[in-house]
Amino acid sequence: MSLKAMSTIKFKPCGKHYMTKVVLVAGGQLEELPSDADVWIGVDRGSLYLIEQGVTPDLAVGDFDSVSQQEFELIQKQAKEVLCAQPEKDDTDLELAVTAAFEHYPNANVTIFAAFGGRIDHTLANVFLPSNPKIAPYMERLALQDEQNLLTYRPAGKHLIDPVEGMAYVAFMPTQDIALTIEGAKYPLNEKNFFFKKVYASNEFIGRPISLSFDSGYVVIMYSKDRN
Repeated sequence: MSLKAMSTIKFKPCGKHYMTKVVLVAGGQLEELPSDADVWIGVDRGSLYLIEQGVTPDLAVGDFDSVSQQEFELIQKQAKEVLCAQPEKDDTDLELAVTAAFEHYPNANVTIFAAFGGRIDHTLANVFLPSNPKIAPYMERLALQDEQNLLTYRPAGKHLIDPVEGMAYVAFMPTQDIALTIEGAKYPLNEKNFFFKKVYASNEFIGRPISLSFDSGYVVIMYSKDRN
């Protein structure tokens, strides 16, 4: 499998606080694409989905074992850059794509779509992307989203967690067996009422940011809403 040429440079608005909005489409279940992005990245079959929706991938990444030879040739023709991986590898295609996204666009905010709804092992690997040491430094600029859920991440420390419009619930999943402190939520958690769970589900905002603090590892923050 050959590689295409590097992407054409695109000029963006000046300003040190400008962040490149990267939308990355994996190969899972996808209801619809967001309306805009600065950069579009397809992962394996996700590249084909972008092309079918009339979107030119700035980057296509994967071993492309989920597409036919004819479909791969279309991806090669349409994508601005293609990065091919061997099927036998330590990282998943999505891990490779996320790493490539931050290598290509160091100031990126990356939102991943179609990361859920397929094989459960793939879904869990996607949820715990920051466990990869190459991705961990960027966890606060990484999100996974579908129609009903939004996942974000925070490293050890103290953080203010803002509400997300349209998402009624928020949950916290520490990746280590540690004590969390959750203040300013409908259901606070502190040293007086602490109990251990793998997922502190179905919490809610009460008109202000939630204060979250913990000493080690990272926490998966899960915003969600009921299905219509």
